[in-house]
Amino acid sequence: MRRAALAAVAAAFLASAAVAADLVPTGSPAAAGYQPLGPDEQGVWTALEEAERDLKASKLLVRDEALAAYLRQVLCRTAPAEGCKAIRIYVVRDPQFNASMTANGMLLVNSGLLLRIRSEAELAAILGHEYAHFERRHSLALLKKARSATGFAAFLGAAGGLPLQLALIGSVFSFSQDQEREADIDGLKAMRAAGYRTRSAGEIWANLRAEMDATAVARQVRSRKDRRGMFETHPTTAERLTYLTASAASDPEGKAAATEYRTAISPLWPMLIDDQVKLNDFGGSDYLLNGLASGGWTGSLLYARGELYRFRGQADDFDKAAGYYREALAMPDAPPAAWRGLGLALARSGDGAGARTAIDEYLKRNPQASDKAMLAMISGGTQ
Repeated sequence: MRRAALAAVAAAFLASAAVAADLVPTGSPAAAGYQPLGPDEQGVWTALEEAERDLKASKLLVRDEALAAYLRQVLCRTAPAEGCKAIRIYVVRDPQFNASMTANGMLLVNSGLLLRIRSEAELAAILGHEYAHFERRHSLALLKKARSATGFAAFLGAAGGLPLQLALIGSVFSFSQDQEREADIDGLKAMRAAGYRTRSAGEIWANLRAEMDATAVARQVRSRKDRRGMFETHPTTAERLTYLTASAASDPEGKAAATEYRTAISPLWPMLIDDQVKLNDFGGSDYLLNGLASGGWTGSLLYARGELYRFRGQADDFDKAAGYYREALAMPDAPPAAWRGLGLALARSGDGAGARTAIDEYLKRNPQASDKAMLAMISGGTQ
């Protein structure tokens, strides 16, 4: 399983729940010099520390110092100084939308979340929400309520091949609706205090709902946007959209900082797009790209659209993909990989000469390509 390297994180929550029967959350875990209270909470911290060591060695961890510094900067604008110091942020390569906070201050941000949010203000809403769970000690309160890990352990055993991302943070399954609303509203207050555009918090959920609709239309199934499923204790996306929008309605505009956000995640763009395209979700992916292109199509976005059509591979998709790659290459920000995509699309549509020219150009620009041997074969072995 692709996420097997993070299994220790889920195991840590099972271990922490098993020793949490008498845990009584007291004080802020963000306080200077905070020490876990009693053997129960100490057991939680010990298990999580071990999981964090494993996480740091995982191949799924995205190691980008500039991005890490940016995420911390945004967090520290929305969290108290002592609280910010207590949090360690990790970006995990997972194309699904999610972020999770552990009881001891590990904040996991999925790469798929970074693709879906559109501004620094939206990022601040997410980070503020997760920090609120930490500050309010929701995870530890939940562990006390659970009293044993038997039910959760059984669920994990039954989950089998389901994405292990579902098991990364045990508490995410059972936060009450009140706890989720508390975290949402606390995050909104933190955004307001930091001068961010608070309406962006509700827009996250509006966009997620629209993406779910687009996925459903393309697959000819019913949209999942109002289903709770195993997350039945969470407010629905519609509820969140409603109360966050209402709470922000009278606020001043605030800063969105969309350009700053796009600049910060730009080094991850090829990975984000590659992972999203491979989800085999044409409708949702196409919705995302159109939303990101609301201010105009760029070379990077056109390249991504070419990739989307090439991977789908239906009738005329390779010709459409080639067209998008050519449009991308006419832009100043076109990634070199657009030449690769163009060559592969032309090869599939029967234009051997065009494919060789495009692939030769790509290999000239990227002579250390990991798939150089395969591409050289397509181009006629000229490299």
